Amino acid sequence: MACIFCGIAASKIPSKTVFSDDRMLAFHDVNPGAPTHLLLIPRRHIESLSELAPGDDELVGAMVRKARDLAKDLGLAERGFRLVYNFGDDAGESVHHIHLHLLGGRRLGWPPG
Repeated sequence: MACIFCGIAASKIPSKTVFSDDRMLAFHDVNPGAPTHLLLIPRRHIESLSELAPGDDELVGAMVRKARDLAKDLGLAERGFRLVYNFGDDAGESVHHIHLHLLGGRRLGWPPG
């Protein structure tokens, strides 16, 4: 299996999953950048943001809404949290399968990186 996130989505690679449905899943990042650092991925392999099709609008919106709901459930919404899509090597993208980072639990600096 070439894509680690596809392996996680197929339950062939273990993860600390916090949400799963037929379209996406959310799990804890193994190399967290904040006290709370979740990754939300679509189950279907989409290599990059440049490969998003108009039909993917609802999926991407659902990922953002689910991240918002998880942030609320985890007690992050009151103080704030960050959502990030990275695209390309210069942005630090290391797995080429779209994923949304949910970070929180401490004050996050700006600009990042």
